[in-house]
Amino acid sequence: MDQNDKNSKIKNDRATEIESIKYSLKKYLIAERNFSSHTLRAYTRDFLDFELFLKKKQLTFLNIDRRIIREFLEELNNKKLSKATIARKFAAIRSFYKFLIINNIVKENPMKEMKGPKKDKKVPVFLTEDETQKLLSLQNITLRDRAIIELLYSCGLRIEELTSLNIKNIDFISNTIIVRGKGKKERIVPVGNTCLGAIRNYINERRDFGFSYSTDSPVFLNSNAKRLNQRTARRVLRKLSIKANIKKKVSPHTLRHTFATHILDNGCDIRSVQEMLGHKNLSTTQIYTHVTIESLKKVYNKTHPRAK
Repeated sequence: MDQNDKNSKIKNDRATEIESIKYSLKKYLIAERNFSSHTLRAYTRDFLDFELFLKKKQLTFLNIDRRIIREFLEELNNKKLSKATIARKFAAIRSFYKFLIINNIVKENPMKEMKGPKKDKKVPVFLTEDETQKLLSLQNITLRDRAIIELLYSCGLRIEELTSLNIKNIDFISNTIIVRGKGKKERIVPVGNTCLGAIRNYINERRDFGFSYSTDSPVFLNSNAKRLNQRTARRVLRKLSIKANIKKKVSPHTLRHTFATHILDNGCDIRSVQEMLGHKNLSTTQIYTHVTIESLKKVYNKTHPRAK
């Protein structure tokens, strides 16, 4: 075997090794980190971006130092990406090197003691109570779509939490639902009678149309009697918001923000909101206190004689 063949074999062996590592990483993120499919897709794109960056420098992730990580972050910043996106990519690479260290694939972690970029704390978009009422009081919509908007507003669910719900997760007697959130962690969330009534009407309609029914059935179905997917649910909400003549761009997360803002405005304590939203850290929930403070400021400036 001549030197060119040897170099080619080394190169192919290294490529095979890297692909094997990437496959093992994916299994690790699913099994050990309990990543959702959405987070896994985002992290996969982030790994690919980092890999392409390294290829341009004729490097692999097995032989770099902290300087290369900084250069990658600088390139991302030069592309005018948001701080939130850069922070996520940083977190993805950090998870990657943690995996490599755990499995003794590399000896030194180039990200050790590196601090990621801080995210901008954006005030979340939410609906006013009048806008929410316009959405919830829509006429001539399907029972399924009514149940969807009632549940998103009643419980502040993420869209993946809503579409993954099964009928057995809803307790019509105790007015609660069992939600599987990020990291496959379960939480119990209270739900109002109006929302439960909307869900019950939809389920009864399904029975009348002869759809198969069991407690393991999905709560929400598509037109083919299969589990409703996230894309369709988002499209439904967008269509309903346009029908309600709401000028804001309404997503499932908009109703999640609306839920949190409204119950805080009406006196709910922040710890309870954290529990209902399924936030791991209280700091994530605290963004909504900024929203309510801004609302209070507007009321104060409008009503107090000496505010100006």
